[in-house]
Amino acid sequence: MSLNTRILTLATTLLVVAAAASWLAYRALSQDIIERWGQQVAEIQVRYDSARLLQSLEREIGLARQMADSVAIQQWAAAPDNPALKTAAIRQMESFRSNFRDNTYFVALRKNRQYYFNNASNEFAGQQLRYQLDPDDPDDAWFFRLIDEGRDFHLNVNPDEALGVTKLWIDVLVRDDSGQILGMVGTGLELDRFLQDIVDIGQKGITTLFVDFNGAIQLYRDRNYIDFASIIKPEGQKNTVDLLFEAPEDQQKVLGMLQMLKNRGGDSGAVASSFVTIDGHRHLAGVAYLPAIGWFEITLLDLDTLLPVSYLWPLVAVFLAALLASLLLFHGLVRRWVLTPIVALERAVKQVREGNFRTGNLPKPDNEIGRLSGHFEDMASTLQASTEDLQAQVASRTEELHRLARVDALTGLGNRRALDEALAIEIERSYRQGSGFGVLWMDVDHFKAINDERGHQTGDAILCDVAHWLRACLRPYDIAGRWGGDEFLVILSPCDALTLEHTAQRVRINIEQQGQAMTLPVTVSIGGYQASAEDTLDGVLKRADQALYRAKQQGRNQVMIDSGEALSTE
Repeated sequence: MSLNTRILTLATTLLVVAAAASWLAYRALSQDIIERWGQQVAEIQVRYDSARLLQSLEREIGLARQMADSVAIQQWAAAPDNPALKTAAIRQMESFRSNFRDNTYFVALRKNRQYYFNNASNEFAGQQLRYQLDPDDPDDAWFFRLIDEGRDFHLNVNPDEALGVTKLWIDVLVRDDSGQILGMVGTGLELDRFLQDIVDIGQKGITTLFVDFNGAIQLYRDRNYIDFASIIKPEGQKNTVDLLFEAPEDQQKVLGMLQMLKNRGGDSGAVASSFVTIDGHRHLAGVAYLPAIGWFEITLLDLDTLLPVSYLWPLVAVFLAALLASLLLFHGLVRRWVLTPIVALERAVKQVREGNFRTGNLPKPDNEIGRLSGHFEDMASTLQASTEDLQAQVASRTEELHRLARVDALTGLGNRRALDEALAIEIERSYRQGSGFGVLWMDVDHFKAINDERGHQTGDAILCDVAHWLRACLRPYDIAGRWGGDEFLVILSPCDALTLEHTAQRVRINIEQQGQAMTLPVTVSIGGYQASAEDTLDGVLKRADQALYRAKQQGRNQVMIDSGEALSTE
């Protein structure tokens, strides 16, 4: 049987057992537990309802703010009589209309008091100008009030008599770069549909409403309680939340919770709750402040409907005992079928990660994990073989690259990098042992002329011959290399002054004799220096180079040691 089938069978069995135990124990909870549960549910419900509202509004608010920040609309609002700016702005407004949830927008200009609107059916295409705002008309007072208050953002539930619609309006001020108010833009959400989606969602025993910063009811399933056009109503004439409660103490509780949350400055996640009575039924009221929109969310829970006391009989111990036994059984089986093999597999994975491919004999239950363990062992074996082979290839390739990086491709001698490393080693050894070594710096005479007259191919052939003749004159443990161009460097160790002179002379004579047998005679000039323990690398090379320079000045085909005396060419 597969692990998946076993787990499903076990989970179903445990669920049936737990459900049966729950049926026997669900009446065991006390009133105190009900209240504490209700407070937790109230907080969760408040946050849930708040999230649903904000989820519906934040996108619309964000789009309205983008619309207010539109350069085309701002330029037109600053010069509303400019036809070109108006055309560009209306094109921009229509692009926003397709993005708003209800596909509606409005734009109200401060300079000429014109009000533009279009709806989802594009009914007013080409005729977006609907009417002129009148400061003496009470229906238009909202616009001038918001302009006077300078509130950048406002939510307003209001029927528009001229348009024949009732909406939850999102109002955003349009400002220029200096902060001057140019007008107002926004959108409207159809009130009845919004109430149905957010407020009147049919949750039995749960009532949700939203009030503004002053407690005026903005969204409620009973439209008769909604305080339309709150912005223009004086205090005392608004439909505030305390109208829902009959007892004065309940009214004070709710208003007190609103004030407390105000004083906390919209602390994120803060929820206040208290018990109140509505229509003779005890409710738990949860309140949260939504600083993003400046409203309060109030959730009323009818605990008698959500969790009647009659359901909670004192049998919770039976339920807990059955649940505990079920969990113990479940834990034991899962440990045997899943946990133990997985722990062993995890240990093997760590070993492989650390380079130890000997995973041992992993436990292999008769399920998917057992098969996975077998596959892992096979993979570890294959990986071990591949790793060992790869390491061998890398070591071989590294050694070859190391060699190639230090060999001159033309002559086969060491290149400048190899010579630098060899000189550094000799300098260190000389300093450590207090001994010396010899350096010969050799240059092919008139090599540039050979290249110019006979071509680089001939020059390269001569360099190869010189390298061959040079090697024939040295001891097996001496180091010769091509320093660059037609220059060669020889490191003699061990070496004294006499050996240095004899070796240099032997090399020069051998190359001269071999070169005479060629169509084009070849000779070399050699500068030598016997280095001591006190010499530095730069000093050794400089002395040898100066000696080579003097050899060339003496007419080439010469050997000059650092003493400055030329050896005989015979």
